[in-house]
Amino acid sequence: MSASCEAFARHVLPLYRSIVAKELIEKYGYTQVEAAKKLGTTQAAISQYVTSKRGIKRIPNYDEIAPQIQTTATKAAKRLSTRKMSPEEFSASLCDLCTLLRRAKKIP
Repeated sequence: MSASCEAFARHVLPLYRSIVAKELIEKYGYTQVEAAKKLGTTQAAISQYVTSKRGIKRIPNYDEIAPQIQTTATKAAKRLSTRKMSPEEFSASLCDLCTLLRRAKKIP
């Protein structure tokens, strides 16, 4: 795994998943178990995202990258809820977001 992938996985990935999980539950009425299946994670992880025990906004350059993360996460949640995105495609969207942020020099 490259250094930029590690930085993304450590800082951005939990925030991204947290936003998507909260959207699926609050906006689209998913249960934590259903959201976990969509995100390819566990119900326990979703519980931590919803209660802000994971995905807390303590990441470098947060103010600069937050709008892009929020926009991308909101779109992903909508696509997941309408079955226009599979869990596998959701995983691929993480790489797309990472590449986008790296090209914009928002993450190392």
